[in-house]
Amino acid sequence: MDNTTPQRLTDFEPSKEFFIGIDSDGCAFDTMEIKHKECFIPNIICSFGLQPISKFARDAAEFVNLYSQWRGTNRFPALQRVLDLLERHPDVRERGFSLPRLPAFRQWLANEAKPSNPALQAAIAQSNGDAGAELKHVLAWSTAVNATITETVYGIPPFPHVRECLEKAAPRADIIVVSATPIEALQREWDEHDIARFTALIAGQELGTKKEHLQVTTAGRYPTGHVLMIGDAPGDMKAARANDALFFPINPGDEARSWQLLRDEALERFFAGTYAGDYEAALIAEFERHLPSEPPWEGEAPAEPA
Repeated sequence: MDNTTPQRLTDFEPSKEFFIGIDSDGCAFDTMEIKHKECFIPNIICSFGLQPISKFARDAAEFVNLYSQWRGTNRFPALQRVLDLLERHPDVRERGFSLPRLPAFRQWLANEAKPSNPALQAAIAQSNGDAGAELKHVLAWSTAVNATITETVYGIPPFPHVRECLEKAAPRADIIVVSATPIEALQREWDEHDIARFTALIAGQELGTKKEHLQVTTAGRYPTGHVLMIGDAPGDMKAARANDALFFPINPGDEARSWQLLRDEALERFFAGTYAGDYEAALIAEFERHLPSEPPWEGEAPAEPA
């Protein structure tokens, strides 16, 4: 069967008493930093003419995509948020730099529930004039990001202790990759490092959102408290909560220690039924301290990566 057909989700059948969903980028694999710092951000600067304010553009993009509560946000709303932060950045204002407003892109984003390259291509087909040209420009940026990722991101192993966690969990839990990354890239990475064999299914963006992945594979299929989502971004936690799943956070900048804690303590608590409650709440509180809502030039400083 085609790996990209949603039927793969609906055909999933539980084989274990427990279920564990795992995000991939920035959670199982140390790919977030290189993807954003070497692929997304240079293309943002070049594509949208931000060279005169490149330092501040880099700071804003790193904050949004790596070190704030918006970590893991879809690339298109993340781009809009970066431009909005720069619009009010004191150093950008002092230089009198005029940022691109991208009105057609903003309108498309406000009306598009699932922003993606194919969705943007569909909007371009229905647009013309300045709006069409603007949307084509944004698509060219997104396409360039993908090309740069293909050229740049390879040979990156999972975080320390990921393999041991999978080995420990696999005999007792159905493990599914729950990700917004394209399935082709996920399958390649998990196969390359010989950890796909621990999974029952690899679900990427073609099969829907993370919330949908969890809903289709777990609803009515596992007892209460037997579903755990492992993730490194607030969106992962929201997907878990929307499906009454427990959440184990991988703290940005402290990923290896998080996986070690999962291996040495949290997995056993999950299987023993003692994970929910105060234990989970303390982990989430620490996770949220790693991801502030205000950039350092506006308010509180983000937690420095370890």
